[in-house]
Amino acid sequence: MRLVPPPANPAGGPADWAAAEAGLGLRLPGDFKAMADRYGQGEFCDLISLQPDLPGYNADVLEDERGYQEDDPDDYPYPLYPAPGGILIWGGTSNGDWLCWLTEGGPEEWPVVVWTPRGAEWELYRMGAAAFLEGWLAGRVAAFPDAFRATAQWFDPVQDLTHVYVRLTESTLPYEQRYAHLREALAPTADRMRVGPEESRQDKFAAAGGRWRVMYETAYRHQIRIAFPPGDNDRARTAVLRAAALMGCQVDSADRLDSGTMVPVWL
Repeated sequence: MRLVPPPANPAGGPADWAAAEAGLGLRLPGDFKAMADRYGQGEFCDLISLQPDLPGYNADVLEDERGYQEDDPDDYPYPLYPAPGGILIWGGTSNGDWLCWLTEGGPEEWPVVVWTPRGAEWELYRMGAAAFLEGWLAGRVAAFPDAFRATAQWFDPVQDLTHVYVRLTESTLPYEQRYAHLREALAPTADRMRVGPEESRQDKFAAAGGRWRVMYETAYRHQIRIAFPPGDNDRARTAVLRAAALMGCQVDSADRLDSGTMVPVWL
């Protein structure tokens, strides 16, 4: 909580742990229940999320995996729940990794296993879920080497967001100056992530008190990507168009992502 303050009103509210434990036939670790209640549904650093429906999720995922386990047993060094001491999933990453417990011994002793199904890779960490997450956020736990490392730590509660992609013309100003003007137009802002050299760069930050998620990039195209609550549409439009002018750019297009389809907006 010192590294990443939890939201004042966690999305989804406190879980019904008695029902979850009855559905699993297992008592769950106290650190995980406290962490899930404090933060609710959402994502740490655009990567790690906690699984709110442990009985349903594990029933669905592990049932499918048992068939693969029968075909390729060497790819599964641990048993799968509900086998005694089996793997039980408690979270995941946006890269497709599963965060699990090895349910051997008492629940407060369950170690964490990072399971990467795409490579049949497993890594055991002799610590609980909260210690694992705190260690990863603090940089002491070197999990997910292929993930982008953030320049800050944060938690985004799950929320309904409008996603707009604003494509820009080139500018005579250098990248750092354009980026500074963007941050100025959307101030106050908070650092999140920076990836790549100037010619292929992605800079991510938060604005509007953390409600807006913004990326400025030249990695794939010269554009601003912004996600915001639908009620902030007019304010976001004004801020982004002002930013483009300060950056010395024209707006080529602005499109909202709507059920997989790009719909023109703002212009």
